[in-house]
Amino acid sequence: MASGTSTSGVCELQDSGETTHSATAQRPTAQKAALVVLSDPKSGSQEEALGRVFNALAAAYDFKQRGDDVSLLFQGAGTRWIGELNNEDHPAHALYKEVEDTIAGVSCGCADVFGGSEDAKASGFDLITDNPVPGTSGLPSLAALVSEGRHVLTF
Repeated sequence: MASGTSTSGVCELQDSGETTHSATAQRPTAQKAALVVLSDPKSGSQEEALGRVFNALAAAYDFKQRGDDVSLLFQGAGTRWIGELNNEDHPAHALYKEVEDTIAGVSCGCADVFGGSEDAKASGFDLITDNPVPGTSGLPSLAALVSEGRHVLTF
């Protein structure tokens, strides 16, 4: 195998010192994924929270670019991200705008608790209530996503 090429999806260092990545050459069918953002932008570790949401957005971008069926959901304290990511000065804003069309919605019950309802509504996102958890206005159903054949990834 020539230096700098890969079919295994592993990064390799080229002779020039540049790092490259090649995805597996053949993909028989499209994947279905649900990416769930749980990280809190107001947590004590803002760098970790930013890293998590950035990687969720990057994964959504990757799935989208490959033509896969991807849904991005904001749940728990992650419902606070909508207001943050809409800020044009936010470091992940441009990536957020690239994958905004993959956002399936925001957990209604979680947004009620963590204060993300208004930002979700203002952004035009659905407040998802298909899992009627007692004592809440409802959350997304992860069981339904799995039954649709989706791989559920949490960030």
